[in-house]
Amino acid sequence: MTSIFEVALGAEFDRLHPMMRRRFSVGLDSGEACVGRGVMTSIRRGPWWTIPFLQIGRLRNILVPDTGTDVPFVIENFPYRDPLGRETVTFVREYTIGAKHRRFDATMILDDGRIVDYLGTHQHLAVDLDLRVDDRGGLLLTSDAQRFYEGPIGFRFPMLFSGRARLHEYFDDSDQSFHIDLEVRNRRFGFLFGYRGAFQAEWIVATDAPARLKPHRHEART
Repeated sequence: MTSIFEVALGAEFDRLHPMMRRRFSVGLDSGEACVGRGVMTSIRRGPWWTIPFLQIGRLRNILVPDTGTDVPFVIENFPYRDPLGRETVTFVREYTIGAKHRRFDATMILDDGRIVDYLGTHQHLAVDLDLRVDDRGGLLLTSDAQRFYEGPIGFRFPMLFSGRARLHEYFDDSDQSFHIDLEVRNRRFGFLFGYRGAFQAEWIVATDAPARLKPHRHEART
């Protein structure tokens, strides 16, 4: 059984912690989905002038403009085959911040040996991901080139107006939990958004994703 992450990482996949290997083995071959439930100890954003940027991202579930501590969240990783025939894995995160319900949508595919992360409800942003395994068997995901697609329009998104994300996920044997730490930074304006938290996961039988987790449209361009 081979997942899109196993293909992208190659031999490095075996260096992941066993629990990380299971989590990133989610795919059509495994017939499993992974649902994590936990708490974000902190959700942060940059200075006040980042709010309009984050609000725009909120409209298509790309960024979260709110801040908070001890925020409950759910992350759902379901495999499915999209209408273009590509194996896809959802990375949909939902937060409850006071009375507000926020959602961050991402769907990932394998393209020419690399992971492409489509962001948002309409897959407007396609982002290349660099994957690396750390010394304790955790996974570092760093965003690279970004492309914007809408109808016939398609262009490389200038990084001056975007952020580069760095996500670190690992499993801690001491508390039997997965830990995540995300920061999004702009090379000129600095820190934009980030969160840190932990969750526990359960695996369920699945070879398709619920419609509520799928994007409203699927972008053919990578």
